[in-house]
Amino acid sequence: QLAESGGGSVQPGGSLKLTCAVSGCTTAGYCPLGWFRQAPGKKREGIAAIGWDDTMAVADSVKGRFFISRHPARRALYLDMYSLRADDTGMYYCAADRSGQMADQVVRGTFGMGYWGNGTLVTVSS
Repeated sequence: QLAESGGGSVQPGGSLKLTCAVSGCTTAGYCPLGWFRQAPGKKREGIAAIGWDDTMAVADSVKGRFFISRHPARRALYLDMYSLRADDTGMYYCAADRSGQMADQVVRGTFGMGYWGNGTLVTVSS
């Protein structure tokens, strides 16, 4: 089960921290985690991920501005977002899977993710 929080409205240049409460993932299991977003009228895209082996990957579009981290026991996933821009606006989703996916595979959407949260809305506007 996944539940996102932390979305809201922010001005360009601002920052937000998203949190995803995760249940069912353990440090002993194959449990890659990722953040995705869907902007209005666009396809959902991978933003950042932590692979089953704790490798990390971040999409080029947010590199240097967004940072992913997790609770040590994988009970939560975080996304720190800085220097937000209008094109960062969208619904942000947390996702998990029971597989051996590496972080870059999660971001690219190579195999898909099996579990999804309901999303949290981020609006960047002046």
